Amino acid sequence: LVEAAHAHGLEIALDFAINASLDHPWIKQHPEWFEWRPDATLKYAENPPKKYEYISNVHFYGDALPGLWLALRDVILFWVDHGVKIFRVDNPHTKPLPFWEWLIRTVNAAHPEVLFLAEAFTRPKMMKKLAKIGFQQSYTYFTWRDTKAELTEYAKELAGEMGEYYRPNFFVNTPDINPVFLQTSGRAGHIIRATLAATLSSTWGVYNGFEICEATPLPGREEYLDSEKYEVRAFDFDRPGHIKDHIRALNRIRRENEALHDFRNVAFINAWNDKVIGYFRKAPDGKSGVLVLVNLDPHAAQTTWFEVPLWEFGLADTASIATDDLLLGISFQLTGKNHQITLDPADRSAVIW
Repeated sequence: LVEAAHAHGLEIALDFAINASLDHPWIKQHPEWFEWRPDATLKYAENPPKKYEYISNVHFYGDALPGLWLALRDVILFWVDHGVKIFRVDNPHTKPLPFWEWLIRTVNAAHPEVLFLAEAFTRPKMMKKLAKIGFQQSYTYFTWRDTKAELTEYAKELAGEMGEYYRPNFFVNTPDINPVFLQTSGRAGHIIRATLAATLSSTWGVYNGFEICEATPLPGREEYLDSEKYEVRAFDFDRPGHIKDHIRALNRIRRENEALHDFRNVAFINAWNDKVIGYFRKAPDGKSGVLVLVNLDPHAAQTTWFEVPLWEFGLADTASIATDDLLLGISFQLTGKNHQITLDPADRSAVIW
């Protein structure tokens, strides 16, 4: 599998979930690695309000030291030796921070190319601590930031002091999370969220089905009705309404423009409509930059005046600047800093210039 993925220019990432099924051999071989109730039954895992009666968490201290820590390290190194370099760590905030600090440091000392992604939807303070002790990437609250004010505030927070140690991954959805916005916004909503994720963060991700706008929810829940967690799904990835071409375009634009390689350079521009968000990201050499405008309303056209940041290039407010539309593949001149645009979800919800 790893070799086949590499032949396509892909990497395999493994989910590292530290818990054991009730018939796992470690439970009999190393009972000191687990937590037991006073009645000598195995204590099952909990992540309030969820209870997992079919698995058990390990116990990290006491008699579990150092054997358990070394065994878990060896699990990672086993897969590294087989060509896996990315590990998505399940709920790291429910495990001791000293363990992660030791594990990541130990693995990276021998394999600096290995990446650990913290799948931690928890309190901001804990998410920051996980990044500071070594996780190279982190989940974010982007999935639940929908309005212009929310997106602007959050992007600025990530690009500020947090940008020194926190590498945000903007996921539009996950196997566990089918956001309300996607449930109710159709194809336009999927284009909106993909564009925001791909151009606001240096790393982003989609879960299977997003590219064909699969968003049927479990009623009243942020979950998929026919989840792949519980059944094998056979999707028609060419069914009408897919956004595969838009995702390809976003990834091409990201590859070709260094301005999009670092999330810390974001600067929000004036767009006088709360339904339209605009931002600019300047290339490291200062000679070019990417301007993005997105209509956050998936149901109606929105018109706004906005400012082109000519001042970023030392130009006067009346100057002209050469512009490429990276989605449409056309070139033109923009003259003056004030312009008006209408973004209609029936035609296009976003521009990337």
